[in-house]
Amino acid sequence: MIVTDSQTKGRGQRGNEWYSEPYKNLTISVILKPVFIKPGDQFNLTIAISLALRDYLTRRVAGVIKIKWPNDILLNGKKVCGILIENSIKRDVIQQSVVGIGLNVNQLVFESENASSMKLAAGHDFVLPDELSLLMALLEQRYLQLRSGKIEQLKGEYLNVLYAIGERRKFTETDGEVEGTIVGITQQGMLMMAVQGHIRSYDLKQIRFAD
Repeated sequence: MIVTDSQTKGRGQRGNEWYSEPYKNLTISVILKPVFIKPGDQFNLTIAISLALRDYLTRRVAGVIKIKWPNDILLNGKKVCGILIENSIKRDVIQQSVVGIGLNVNQLVFESENASSMKLAAGHDFVLPDELSLLMALLEQRYLQLRSGKIEQLKGEYLNVLYAIGERRKFTETDGEVEGTIVGITQQGMLMMAVQGHIRSYDLKQIRFAD
């Protein structure tokens, strides 16, 4: 595990920047060797890590905590955590995964009105080393579940807390705007959506929430 108090070039999904105020948040990278996961099933790691972050937040703050596909964590509808997983694949095996986690803990001011923090929700400061210890313990629990093959259980829990599942929403895709209803995810982690009576699957580069 690599921890930094001040991150200067944080990266998020789709090449976005992740800004974190120095000494206020948890910005960490966890290096895993999930050789038991086939490259075609690598989204299972995303599921486990996302659930671990949700486990942690449900223990530390009150509020509605959802996972926004594929792996943003929302607290009362606002982003409180971002996850970026980069896998190294060799000979059809995931040799190494770098799990980057940016968790807004004690920060109060954000450039985006759609961002929040644990302190904003709870009204008090958190001691970062203590929070890191709990987070790593819960991440290990989910990782061990994944390693023991409890994929269906993990996927079921992920879908139960997936943001906007079963709701008709507007999305932006490569060809413009579309309305649809999220119905699930594929084995590869693509978003399955009902659009005009048909089920379509999208990857991260093809679609995003319009709101």
